[in-house]
Amino acid sequence: MTALETPLLSSRTGSTVELRDLVRDFGGGVGLSGFDLEAAPGELIALLGPSGCGKTTALRSLAGLERVDSGSILIDGRDVTDEPTSRRDLGMVFQSYSLFPHLTAGQNVEFGLRMRKVAPADRRRRAAEALELVGLDHHAGRYAHQLSGGQQQRVALARALVTEPRVLLLDEPLSALDAKVRVQLRDEIRRIQTELGITTFFVTHDQEEALAVADRVAVMRSGRIEQIGSPEELYHRPATAFVAEFVGLTNRVDGVVAGGRLTVLGHEVPLASDAAEGPVTAYLRPEDVVLTAGGIPGVVLTTSFLGALRRTRVRLEDGTELSLQHGARERPEPGERVAVGLTGSPVTVAPRDAGNGAVPAR
Repeated sequence: MTALETPLLSSRTGSTVELRDLVRDFGGGVGLSGFDLEAAPGELIALLGPSGCGKTTALRSLAGLERVDSGSILIDGRDVTDEPTSRRDLGMVFQSYSLFPHLTAGQNVEFGLRMRKVAPADRRRRAAEALELVGLDHHAGRYAHQLSGGQQQRVALARALVTEPRVLLLDEPLSALDAKVRVQLRDEIRRIQTELGITTFFVTHDQEEALAVADRVAVMRSGRIEQIGSPEELYHRPATAFVAEFVGLTNRVDGVVAGGRLTVLGHEVPLASDAAEGPVTAYLRPEDVVLTAGGIPGVVLTTSFLGALRRTRVRLEDGTELSLQHGARERPEPGERVAVGLTGSPVTVAPRDAGNGAVPAR
């Protein structure tokens, strides 16, 4: 039987999780400041943000590993704010695999069941089922040093799932892996999470990872959620300048709003959301800037091959630098004179800050 054919560990429905007005003050910097979040049963929510924004603090608070100064944490309507980790019925996977080196993969997975006094035959059966779920059923007898990094992380995931927790917490579980393994394992995590229907919180600083796996993404800043929504909503309709710059690549360009429309780079385009009239900073996605005949003249600075796509930077005659994303078959060369235009897609704007001129996409 393949991993895809593995029976579910449990038919249990995912839990509702509510984090209400959580505050955690570390004395020199605020970990959480009025943090509010609710997850529906079976939902996968990614907590995304820069270092120090509070995403790991939020996860550790939910796990009971971090004390909150105020606020409440509810799982299926039960207040667990003051309960120890052991009574919250959670599964946790961290960046470090934390496997016991003297135990085999199967014994590592069994460990939580052993602590729960599960009968030996039953815990062996459940551990084998969990390893089969993550595609490691033939590796149960191997020790950690005999497994690759990706395999060790799969064992850690199986260990978290074998106890059939109500909620799964993943704290940057893929950051120590190489790029190809990360993509493979993130897809496996999403498959397993969907298959089991377990409510999951996934902390990451990798925006591509968050957009790829989550039902909703919560972008955090200074201990609060700046915006929460589907990956599509965050990318195409960011609510703030911070979200527009943090999620995906973007070009910041001066523009003017008048009559409910935006004029930028000589083009009139629709707005992604209502905005006050006057000077603004427009946030243009690289795929919304195109190479076109008869457009705004410029010169190619750099171009990078990305497989199916190519990313090119162009400097316009007024000094504005733009990053474009286009088909790989278009191959402009550095120094080549080109012309650019806009696709006409709706654009996010923010009031123009002093000195906030055009910069290339991050």
